[in-house]
Amino acid sequence: MLNDNRIRIIIGHFGSGKTEFAMNYAMKLSEMTNDPIALADLDIVNPYFRSRQKAKTLEARGIEVISSARGNKYDNADIPMVSAGVLKIFQTEGLNGIIDVGGDAAGARPMVRYKAYLTKGNYDMFAVINRYRQETSTVEGAIKHIKSIEAITNAKVTGLINNTHLLRETSVEDVMYGQVIVREVSKQLGIPIKYVCALESIAGALKNETFNGEIFPIKLYMREDWM
Repeated sequence: MLNDNRIRIIIGHFGSGKTEFAMNYAMKLSEMTNDPIALADLDIVNPYFRSRQKAKTLEARGIEVISSARGNKYDNADIPMVSAGVLKIFQTEGLNGIIDVGGDAAGARPMVRYKAYLTKGNYDMFAVINRYRQETSTVEGAIKHIKSIEAITNAKVTGLINNTHLLRETSVEDVMYGQVIVREVSKQLGIPIKYVCALESIAGALKNETFNGEIFPIKLYMREDWM
């Protein structure tokens, strides 16, 4: 698991669970390597559920957080700017980089700045799909979203992530419901399914299913217990 290219770019429509996946990915990666890890919060569109809000949790695991926040990076201030520190991910060999990008084509626009670094084989761009979000509830919608991000970033999606969920109410059936369209998107675009996400409490029940992609158990780091 997580045997991906050094630079990992995470995209996904609003509400897909993109940031939750990025957070879980970083935490799992910290358990698997002693090499440095940095997570860049490049989402300057949506002020809610930002990866920088969990900076203390990430830093406790040795993960550097690159944020657009001025001064106190632990706050929730909505500051539409891109930190110059993001360049570190592209320019530092041996650094495992994870970039949490804004949810739509407008949110992905800051990636244009780094297009010179996005050469084939030196990065992965994973599209997180949640079938329960209106914009990606159909094969056509999911493909439209992917193509809009590729067009604005001049980079190709290299892997799909089925993250169909209903938060803590997610069932095995929900994950399978999402897998139906993710498989079809994979077939039509020729993009492999990389990970199939599921809450840790139900991930074990998926092991008997046939999947194109690895089962990826997740925790809800971004949701407080009362949410």
